[in-house]
Amino acid sequence: MPADEPYPNYFVQAKNLTEAKKVYPILKTVNAQVLQQVLKTLDKAFNQMKSKGFGFPRFKKKMRSFVFPALSKSFLGDEYLNFPQLGKIRIRQSREYPSGFEPKQARIIQKASGFYVSVSFQSTELVPDMTVGKTCLGIDAGIESFVATSRGDLIKAPRFLLKVQSKLKLLQRRLKRKTKGSSNWLKLQEKIARLHEKVSNTRRDWHFKLAHYLCDLADNIFVEDINFISWSRGIVRKQSLDSGIGSFINEILPFVAWKRGKYYLKVDKNGTSQECPNCGAITGKKSLSERVHRCDSCGHIEPRDTASAKVIENRGKNAVGLTVLENARGGDLTGIDWVKPGRSS
Repeated sequence: MPADEPYPNYFVQAKNLTEAKKVYPILKTVNAQVLQQVLKTLDKAFNQMKSKGFGFPRFKKKMRSFVFPALSKSFLGDEYLNFPQLGKIRIRQSREYPSGFEPKQARIIQKASGFYVSVSFQSTELVPDMTVGKTCLGIDAGIESFVATSRGDLIKAPRFLLKVQSKLKLLQRRLKRKTKGSSNWLKLQEKIARLHEKVSNTRRDWHFKLAHYLCDLADNIFVEDINFISWSRGIVRKQSLDSGIGSFINEILPFVAWKRGKYYLKVDKNGTSQECPNCGAITGKKSLSERVHRCDSCGHIEPRDTASAKVIENRGKNAVGLTVLENARGGDLTGIDWVKPGRSS
């Protein structure tokens, strides 16, 4: 395509798809909406490249997934799904279909262990917003520990990838000695892919268990509003990618909190390690090697990560107005010496 030629958007490519079906009859065997969805995904990738500065879209040698954007009323069946043009396909159902919801779209995903189906459901009823509860929990994403809580927990993540790294290196060395495309090369490729999938499943399972544990501790969950993409490119790149901290904070924890009826909120990340949780004084910047918080104003000393978690909790309380409520009820405010009526200090 010449450099000065206008970019062919979705509508232009959809028109070209109709002509391509005449030249390549095999395209007619695929559901038309599935093909159109691929063009929409491509168009979205190019738009994000131009508007958000994303990288140039890369062609995938194998389609890892494809979407059926519209489903029939007879889509859901007992031990099968009725796909447009594909017909009935037997499935191993992992969970019950939600009652009162209508299936809107389905994505077929290819993984090392087989094919999976992800179905999106829609309900006509509005989902109410979560209300602010009574108890609060601040969560700080750390380096030494996976997360630290305002209750004093320092939770370290298992080294998911490092545990199988030696086995993975051995398989990759063996793969290099095989002829590319041979049967033995394909077998090793499948073994490596299965190992990566096992690591991913183990990490995801641990994330969900941790999210439920944290939701058991409080009604309101407060976290920092962090750009974890920068973490994956910095000095903590390996630990960040292995632990999956970004996926946990931005996807799994808010989903579990919503499912459990907990209030989830992101607060300003700036200066959480420089503020004293006890008196609110600014203690100045700390190096990564400095793991203990010390306040010269009030003499408060505690681990740096739990101190940051308490600052996050305080900011969350201020954001939802809980500190005002606690003051009205006669509760203790962080950093303020509370004197009950009738008593002298």
